[in-house]
Amino acid sequence: MLNTLRNRFEQGYRTSAYPKEPIELPARYRGRPVVNPDASGDDAVQCAEACPQAAIDAENRTVDMGRCVFCGYCERLSDGRFVSFTQDFELGTADRTHLITAGDLPDLADHSERHFRKLFGRSLQLRQVSAAGCNACEADLNVLATPFFDLARFGINFVASPRHADGIVVTGPISRNMKTALMETYDATPAPKVVIAVGACAISGGPFYGSPEVSEGLESLLPVDLFIPGCPPHPLTNLHALLTFFK
Repeated sequence: MLNTLRNRFEQGYRTSAYPKEPIELPARYRGRPVVNPDASGDDAVQCAEACPQAAIDAENRTVDMGRCVFCGYCERLSDGRFVSFTQDFELGTADRTHLITAGDLPDLADHSERHFRKLFGRSLQLRQVSAAGCNACEADLNVLATPFFDLARFGINFVASPRHADGIVVTGPISRNMKTALMETYDATPAPKVVIAVGACAISGGPFYGSPEVSEGLESLLPVDLFIPGCPPHPLTNLHALLTFFK
């Protein structure tokens, strides 16, 4: 016991003050992409043709963050003339179409469902479903339970059974072999319930988009309430989306 107390004293208070205080991520972090409307057509076409996710629309000058894996190739290819990545990690949206953007995102709080706030504002229990994910999105969700993020202090927890949950958090491209397990988990979650798609794979199929072995995105199977883009989304992206949408 004395060793535990001494270690606690030496470590001090390590929990982040976010969202009460802003937090700055390392310079190498790639957040919300912004398209330069004055970029040349050649730069736009070059980036669109090179994008491994077909996430860039050169004609409309937009990036589909639901498909984007934030590899940064478009920024390097155009030397930032067409696309540049900011350090903004607040990327969650309540509508899939909002992820197709030139850089602007609507205020998530203004688009959150008010009855969800009334129902879950004080306590939100979630069941995570890894539907053939690579474990990157799963790992960055798990880290929310560490002392630095301490998700439980906001009344949000991940639970073992869908019958104890208020909703499901889905990661991965939803392979054919995982579809049944996902649907059964959804059915086992009592209503009213929420569905959250985390990561490019869950939102659009990610790098596996178009394969007959995966879905075309969670929205093609279930009504999705919250979309959190990224590959994987930063833990702060997940935290911001959950707090803004439900609290």
